[in-house]
Amino acid sequence: MADLQNATGASQNGAASAASALDRTARKMRVGLVTSDKMDKTVVVRIDRRMPHPQYGKMVTRTRRLKAHDEENSAKVGDTVRIMETRPLSKDKRWRVVEIVERAR
Repeated sequence: MADLQNATGASQNGAASAASALDRTARKMRVGLVTSDKMDKTVVVRIDRRMPHPQYGKMVTRTRRLKAHDEENSAKVGDTVRIMETRPLSKDKRWRVVEIVERAR
């Protein structure tokens, strides 16, 4: 009986680890512009998306400001960065900087 439980427990753990690996790759990724780097190890990233106005059809820009964790403090204002969704790191921070796509001129 114990062998049966161990066998099913092992298969469940294996399934859990495979699911967590898939879950990690399915995280949201966004590309945005750094608007502030005044905080320590944190940058504010502006995410712009263009969509048609619901009633009039004119293209309008919707902006979202997200705080992202920047471990090396390497991103500066004006840089284009790629950020990835992560666990909550603070009250407002749920993203982290994966790479700097383009440096500011």
